[in-house]
Amino acid sequence: MKTIPEELEVYWKQLACGFPRVAEVFPDCMQEALKSLTNEGIAAYIEYAGFLGRMGRGAEPILIFLEEWPNIAKSIGEDTLPAVSECIRRMYKSPNGKAITPFLQSLPSAARRLHSKPQMMDYLELVTDFMERTTGSIHGIHQTFPSPGLPVFFKQVPVLVNQLSLAGLKKWVDYGIRFYNDHPERQTDYFSLQSADSRAVLQRERHGTLLMDSDRKLGMYLRGLWQEEDLLIPYSNMFDELRQPIPYFDALGIRLPDVYNDINDVNGIDRYRAVLAHIMGHKRWSTAIFADNLSPFQRMAVEFLEDSRVEYLSMHEYPGLRRLYLALHPVPAEDACDPTQESGVRHRLTMLSRAILDPQHPYKNQNIIDFAQRFHTLMQQGEPGTQEMADLAVSFVAKTRLQSDQLPKTHFKDTEVSYRDDNRHLWRFYEQSDDEEMFDDNKRTAADEEIKGLPPRHYPEWDYNSQSYRPDWVSLYESLHPQGNASDIDRLLEKHAGLAKQLKKMLDLLKPQDKVRIRYQEEGSELDLDVALRSLIDFKGGSSPDPRINMSHRNDGRNIAVTVLLDLSESLNEKAAGSDQTILELSQEAVSLLGWAVQQLGDPFAIAGFHSNTRHDVRFMHIKGFSEQWGDEVKGRLAAMDASYSTRMGAAMRHAAHYLEKQQADKKLMLILTDGEPADIDSKDGRILIEDARQAVQELDTQGIYAYCINLDPKADEYVRDIFGKQYTIIDKVTQLPEKLPQLFISLTK
Repeated sequence: MKTIPEELEVYWKQLACGFPRVAEVFPDCMQEALKSLTNEGIAAYIEYAGFLGRMGRGAEPILIFLEEWPNIAKSIGEDTLPAVSECIRRMYKSPNGKAITPFLQSLPSAARRLHSKPQMMDYLELVTDFMERTTGSIHGIHQTFPSPGLPVFFKQVPVLVNQLSLAGLKKWVDYGIRFYNDHPERQTDYFSLQSADSRAVLQRERHGTLLMDSDRKLGMYLRGLWQEEDLLIPYSNMFDELRQPIPYFDALGIRLPDVYNDINDVNGIDRYRAVLAHIMGHKRWSTAIFADNLSPFQRMAVEFLEDSRVEYLSMHEYPGLRRLYLALHPVPAEDACDPTQESGVRHRLTMLSRAILDPQHPYKNQNIIDFAQRFHTLMQQGEPGTQEMADLAVSFVAKTRLQSDQLPKTHFKDTEVSYRDDNRHLWRFYEQSDDEEMFDDNKRTAADEEIKGLPPRHYPEWDYNSQSYRPDWVSLYESLHPQGNASDIDRLLEKHAGLAKQLKKMLDLLKPQDKVRIRYQEEGSELDLDVALRSLIDFKGGSSPDPRINMSHRNDGRNIAVTVLLDLSESLNEKAAGSDQTILELSQEAVSLLGWAVQQLGDPFAIAGFHSNTRHDVRFMHIKGFSEQWGDEVKGRLAAMDASYSTRMGAAMRHAAHYLEKQQADKKLMLILTDGEPADIDSKDGRILIEDARQAVQELDTQGIYAYCINLDPKADEYVRDIFGKQYTIIDKVTQLPEKLPQLFISLTK
């Protein structure tokens, strides 16, 4: 066995590998890893190599991994190792253990070709899906049969990724699984590229221009024409079909589709050049402006006008770009949008953009003609900047506004300009603090206004149909709840004085009791006399004294942070069954008692309410912050609670978690008080917001937050279990809410 250098002994011991072949290559592999991986990456490298050595597949898997992973990490990032590890663990736990070695052998070729973490994640998803669909399904016999095609597929990966985009590879794999899943021999022939059918499908999917084939040409294009050097990072459109990704750029590089097909007599590489020219125009001439005072429609208009400005300047510098832009920019028909059935904002803006680009445009609409002329006049008078385009865009939106613009259905046909980026670089936001305690007096607004200086927060929403997120789908505005009369809450507490006394007895049992002594501390608050005397005796006797002669104390008590999230939708204004009070009034009483109870315990807690008016306008109102005391100011906000609009629960839970997860507590509890299922006026599918709320609960769980629902709807059994599992209570008699809510909190936190 080769001798391990002294400086690498610690790593070799951690690896705990008994294969002589591994000892031969370990020093060289480790030296390479130390050059290219971080300390965390080295620890993961050793840990996972050890797993491969212990899984009973011989020395080959660990050898491949030790030799190849440092270079793979350079291509796709060392933080992809957990995903690679999970993929192999699934093979290991399934009958497909023999496919692990071919998988590791194919990984370097895949990493070099796919070139980015998102693409590698999509590839691993493809591999996992392949394995699950072809394992144990031969002739319908559901036993432990390995996938016939998986090992031979891995052997062909170097050939396949050099000829197909990731989307094309997925289609090729899907074809083989769909038609040969019940025929193991023919499946093996297909995935080993032996069958005529396999080669024919491969040829069919070999279309378009692959970014990785054109990377060098496009790099020269950037350097030669734009004097820029940027990393070109591919992504695949196949794995997010609901919301197709859009090109964009940031400090890490330029994100582009991994393949472009020829369209409108423009070949794939010229489409890449059009995108890069547009992005370079933004980098050269655009400046970020504040978005906070602009509505979503106004921001959309600013983006269209700014895109047109940088294209105008690009064409002035490189006239040949005009042919590409004219060929790729859609020409929407003027009468294509029915204003009685759908919103036409995108339609009008696309027509304006085309009219600016093409003097021979077909449009007769006077507003389109006038604003195209105003644009060209501005450009001819000088070189207006992004802010001037914003002013023009706001004027266009105001001039052309229609009542139907608010309709949830939007006209999208012929409005996508495929060579434009997503304009994330165009916007700045006031980000003074993420902590709600920083709100000061001049930021307090009405309940239906966002806090001045705070932009909307954008949250994803889960689409159960495609099993994927809609990124940045929901716009959430937060505010401090307006003030009311604090004495109203005091009267409610007096009304329930008897209940408060009962709660007080229960609360006393939950309060932290005794201090616990922690001994043997080198640094502490007190001298531990017993240990100190023993150390002195050791010292006098010539022995080494124990330096841990101090002790400290801690409370043996609670460490819980709580958020109470209130559904303030319109339905709370209804009268509670068997009572003259509304559900909102009973909720006020219950939350008042709960707030008083939590204050007695000393737990950090926050109270917030929410409602929504479509995905563009979710309102989140702070009633009590974690650092605020239970006093008149908080009581005043609670007294002023009112209810309106709808219940988009998932976004509200995600935003509440944004604050709760920052609390330094061992346990974090989110109580959601609602009287109905998640719903909103722009959601025609009644199931979609239920599934989104369910996904939000799962997200909270991964953040260490325990979500619990108190539901006042007698029919809630139909949906609440789908969202919260077993973490819910249904209170059929709403009049019992003031009594039940504090008791429920105590039972959850005792």
